[in-house]
Amino acid sequence: MARRTTSNSPGSSPGPSQGPRNRTPQPLPRRRRSVGDFAKAFLALVALLVLLIGVPGALATQIGWPLPSGAPKVEWLQQEITVDTFINVLTVVVWLAWAQFTACVLVEVKAALSGVGLPNRVPGAGPSQLLARQLVAAMLLVGATAASFAPGLSQLGQQLEGNQRPAVAAAAQQTPGGLLGQQQEQAAASAAALAEQAADAAAHAEGGSGARVSEDDTKFYRIQPPEGRHHDSLWEVAERHLGDGRRYKEIYQLNKDRTQPDGSKLSEASLIRPGWIMEMPGDARGGELVEMPDEAPKVSPEVQRQISDYSRTGGAHQQGGGQQGSGQAGQDGRQGGGFGAQDRDTAHISLPEQRPAPDQGRPGQPGRQDQGQEQRQGQEQATPAAGEGSGFGLPQALLGAPLLAAGLLGALGRRRRQALWQSALGAVGGRRGMEPPTPTGAAADAQDALLVGADPEGVRLLDRSLRGLAAALAGESRALPTVYAAWMSGNGDLHLQLAQPAGKPPTPWQLGQDQTFWMLARADAERYEDVDTAAPYPGLVSLGTMDDSRLLLNLESVPGIVSLSGREQDRAGVFASVAAELATNGWSDRMTITLVGFGEDLTPLAPNRLRHLDDIEALVETMEAETRQRRGALGAAGHDSVLTGRTGPAQHTRWAPHLVLLAAEPSAEDAVKLAELAADASRLGIGYLVGTQSGDLPGAAWEMEITSEGKLLAPLLGLELDAQLLPVSQQRAVVELFTDADPERDDDRPATTPPFLVDISEQGRPAVYARLVGPYEIIGLETPDGERSPLLHEALALLLLHREGVHPRVLSSALWPRGVTDDVRDALVERLRAWLGADPDGTPRLAADATGRLKLAKSVVSDLDVLRSLYHESTQGRGANSRAVRGRLLTDALVLVRGPLLAERPEGRYGWLTHEIIDAQLPLLVADIGLALSAFHLEKNRAEKAIEALDAALGSAPGDERLWHELLRATHSTGDSDRLKRLAADLVARSGARGLPPRTEALLDELLPTWRSGVAAAG
Repeated sequence: MARRTTSNSPGSSPGPSQGPRNRTPQPLPRRRRSVGDFAKAFLALVALLVLLIGVPGALATQIGWPLPSGAPKVEWLQQEITVDTFINVLTVVVWLAWAQFTACVLVEVKAALSGVGLPNRVPGAGPSQLLARQLVAAMLLVGATAASFAPGLSQLGQQLEGNQRPAVAAAAQQTPGGLLGQQQEQAAASAAALAEQAADAAAHAEGGSGARVSEDDTKFYRIQPPEGRHHDSLWEVAERHLGDGRRYKEIYQLNKDRTQPDGSKLSEASLIRPGWIMEMPGDARGGELVEMPDEAPKVSPEVQRQISDYSRTGGAHQQGGGQQGSGQAGQDGRQGGGFGAQDRDTAHISLPEQRPAPDQGRPGQPGRQDQGQEQRQGQEQATPAAGEGSGFGLPQALLGAPLLAAGLLGALGRRRRQALWQSALGAVGGRRGMEPPTPTGAAADAQDALLVGADPEGVRLLDRSLRGLAAALAGESRALPTVYAAWMSGNGDLHLQLAQPAGKPPTPWQLGQDQTFWMLARADAERYEDVDTAAPYPGLVSLGTMDDSRLLLNLESVPGIVSLSGREQDRAGVFASVAAELATNGWSDRMTITLVGFGEDLTPLAPNRLRHLDDIEALVETMEAETRQRRGALGAAGHDSVLTGRTGPAQHTRWAPHLVLLAAEPSAEDAVKLAELAADASRLGIGYLVGTQSGDLPGAAWEMEITSEGKLLAPLLGLELDAQLLPVSQQRAVVELFTDADPERDDDRPATTPPFLVDISEQGRPAVYARLVGPYEIIGLETPDGERSPLLHEALALLLLHREGVHPRVLSSALWPRGVTDDVRDALVERLRAWLGADPDGTPRLAADATGRLKLAKSVVSDLDVLRSLYHESTQGRGANSRAVRGRLLTDALVLVRGPLLAERPEGRYGWLTHEIIDAQLPLLVADIGLALSAFHLEKNRAEKAIEALDAALGSAPGDERLWHELLRATHSTGDSDRLKRLAADLVARSGARGLPPRTEALLDELLPTWRSGVAAAG
């Protein structure tokens, strides 16, 4: 069998293979302790004894107590400063320095003996702590404890902060943005490493996998899958098989940059994945070790292509518009003319370094895989390709745009609620709007994709984090810094990239990888609460992802035009995505978005934000007037930019951004006019995104290109993103959802009926009956296993609220919003199917329809279904022509109302209800039933019965103004003026500081003209 040596030493130079390589492991070199080492250790011990014991001993014996023996007096300030006074002051300083140094020694000794993590930093003790570290390291040099504790004594002059900074190479491998500043020497070293990996893999493959290995040959260990919430780590592997967890570095060095079976590589000791195969030192022991991997590592086509590129270009890594070439271009642009001459700051957009969460693993260990990575892996597995598993797919563009999907979903919910409330002002019974139309076809798929892909929690944290930052800066009387971009990392951390350094950020924000990055950990963001301040950066919009991090560009901060080149159909997807997210995002208060050359059909998404202009001439005329107006307003307010105004007293009344999206390529003359307008646009809160076929646009500060493969390239910025797009087909489906829910739409449409009507006769008794209106109860089924019962109940409730069917991926995202694998989801569906059972004819009560959506059988009914059916039958069915039938049906319906929907539900579950409008539908339905029953009784002058029905409806819909109006009229019909006065006083007390609504005041003026004086007297 071919053998090889494993060496990743930085100093090794790759060369051609000289025959078979030895596979015997080469552990990390263990330098023998020389006489010089012992001498250094002895001298370090002497120095420590002198500094820790000799200095205080000398101070105590030679000088004594330096401080005054009594309380301070004013006469001391009038005394002459003598030599003794000077010596005493100096002695106090020396004592303080000794105390600080002693603390540093104790901290360093503790870290050295525990072998876990970096030592804690003693405040203000940079040089002292570094000296203590070197002395302790030298003293322990002869023992194993100091093997990896500190750098050599030759590094004594280095800064403490430099020693604690994470490795640049690891960050560069992990994040594409880190490639922005790499030099050709690093590229050549990477090429050499790739060539060595290829040679190793080839040599291993030639040797075959059937040969036997001797006992002294290399052992291998396969990283085990997680058990519960526990993940394997290199520390624990070293602890089990090498006897010392601190030897994890040996395993890391042996396996660093090796291609693993899944095609990825080990670049950080804390990031390992189940199924990876780790080469182990020769003295590794344990039953889990194997002598050979199951399969020899293969050289991937990507690696072969990179090797070929390196050998062809002599070490300059070419990616055809990829990131290293882009990074070099960005450097050239900053050094000379071109882009760098226009704007130096904008050449620094780069991906921030990914930092582990504060609570990740135990200190000093390489760490287990963090929860965010586990979540992402689950989501990847739970997001199969289109058509996989269920027989059909969902729009991938919406699935991969969590912030856009969350904004669209929230705006759609608000639109549907608005339609419900406006329809509530119409006639009782048979009106349009009680049941929103059920989407079908592409619109249904788009709605499901929004439900699966939306990340409302991410939007909420982003909004609170930005507003919290603005409030903190305002509290410190500091201006908002100019932010060019925001990066949202996969683990939820937020990185703001500033145009220039702005000092130390307010707590809990902290500096990122350099002075132009402010970083907020997700754990700190979750502690933010809502603050009453203006949105500081409403112009942020998602452009795409790079290495699991999402880039949001602040369009209003760009000092000029952002140009977008590429094919027209590709540009249209970017423009539509940007427009839709800006129109519906949750981190903006107010803004104007002007669309030119596209998007006339997008205005239903947000009529108050979006406006469409016909041509560029109208745009130039409009923007010239607005630019003059904003300059004058800033000058009159004494602000240098809109950012200053957003933290002042007028923050809620002005300085909203105006973002112009111009898809049509301007003429040469119009382009010059736009460039002049955009020259001062960032200061005024105006941003321009302009499409161009050629990519050459005057005044363009940032130039981007969208490719036919969906890549968004910004070569001078060193960016290559997976672009966020909204293709035309999905754009139409989304717009259809909004137009169907438009409250202003023509009322000539037929009245909608409930999506599911049940047989309310005695013969229609269901097999399974669930009570959702009030406390959740199920009749007709045995209670499932205790641990799985809450999940099964929640899944059944979701299906009961969607009789039209639920996409399996919508079900899984509702129950496991942080991600789940397909096998877990499928197991739940099978368990739910078994729990519900089958009808007497053998038909399962849970099945999939022709589209793959899960639907319940008609024998599974909820009280909400019965409530809707009773109301529909009483107003549009048999009750419409029979007064007796109508009264009985309405009375039966009101009896079903036992409280709010799913009352007493467990905390932390049923989060998907925030996407539903049932919380608005149910109170309106109950109010309509109460109003109809009240009218039924008042027809026969039964005022007390009417009041009883209205009171019952108010228990579930206390905010419905129509119920209060009818209650006032019914009470007035009794002729009891005192009772009417008490009701009026109760209404006034309920209204609080807001006062009564105008229509309620007008009704009281009609029914009880003296109500105002009565309230004043009571006050």
